[in-house]
Amino acid sequence: MHAALPQGEQEAGSTDTPAKPPRDLRRVDIHPDHWYPLAWSREVKAGRAHGVRFAGDPIVLVRTASGKVFALEDRCAHRQVPLSAGVVDGESIRCCYHGWTYDCTGRCTDIPYLGRERLPNGVRAYPCREAGGLVFVFTGDPALADAAKFPDLGSATDRAYKTRRFGRAVKCHYSFMHENLMDMNHQFLHRRQMGSMRARSLGRRRGEDWIEVDYTFAREAGKQPIGEALVFGQKRGSKPDDGQKDVMTIRTEYPYQTLKIRTKDDTMVMDLWIAYVPLDAEQRTNRTFGLLSIRRPKIPGLLDAAWPLLVWFTERIFKEDRWIVEREQEAHDRQGADHNHEVFPVIVELRALLMERGVPHGAGRGPRDARRVHVIQPVQELPAS
Repeated sequence: MHAALPQGEQEAGSTDTPAKPPRDLRRVDIHPDHWYPLAWSREVKAGRAHGVRFAGDPIVLVRTASGKVFALEDRCAHRQVPLSAGVVDGESIRCCYHGWTYDCTGRCTDIPYLGRERLPNGVRAYPCREAGGLVFVFTGDPALADAAKFPDLGSATDRAYKTRRFGRAVKCHYSFMHENLMDMNHQFLHRRQMGSMRARSLGRRRGEDWIEVDYTFAREAGKQPIGEALVFGQKRGSKPDDGQKDVMTIRTEYPYQTLKIRTKDDTMVMDLWIAYVPLDAEQRTNRTFGLLSIRRPKIPGLLDAAWPLLVWFTERIFKEDRWIVEREQEAHDRQGADHNHEVFPVIVELRALLMERGVPHGAGRGPRDARRVHVIQPVQELPAS
């Protein structure tokens, strides 16, 4: 039985003419109607404004005097200068230029030289939440925010685990990130860090907005890295049937990804949650936000003492992954299209899911005024004195 191909694609050798040209996954935008992390909580300082971007749209995150965080489009309605350059005043933010003031709903509440009698409406406000050390913003239709599923951050808040928060900008389309994590057949890339590893796919499952796959691994050559031993809490043998049946489950539940490793007694020793947030309008650069949780061993303090070594080990793996997906993006841009010849059924189905759940490039970005919560009205001039 052949795995389903993404919409518009044909099997090699088929003579049927498609009804329409194949869609290029790298030109499918991420769907805006989800909760996306746009900053780490530590980046949004008390009494400060912090500018971020989602798919080219500038957004300002504001932490007020009470510690609450809110999100507005990053522009003043008056002269369009960024509010992120402004001053936090109690529970509001003042534009750095003329001091126009906005509250958490985006409403303009004060113009120093005009008074509060005839104020214009303000700027767009975004639903905003804070969880797991991250600031989440609902970037789509605000009317859908309350009903939208908020991501499950896994073990990041469980004291039985120690969590590393990591991420940086990667110069590629977010879909390359999904493919890289889900396809564990790329272990050859990490041979210098991991030794020679053979991945075996145990099976995959698919739902309406998710797909997941299970793997086991066997070491064919080389020694187990110390970083890997820290994850599992014990040394792993080199034989595929040495009694160690650790299972890695990777899941894309749109638009997030998770990776969980369980030992043969079903103990979860590693739990990764990760999101990829497009920064530019073309969605050719994304910022990753990852929560990597490692189960604490029975010996108190052991993981804390070895944590710098684990960070070093995982960062080397992540560095190789970043390098390879950026090369994939460069190849796509050089060729002008997606010429990938995908043969792994799991990735074929993942690509189909990303196409189905995403939106055609530019479709999620209507006219700027149509996306505003508030429409700017002209301010009546004051009578001459």
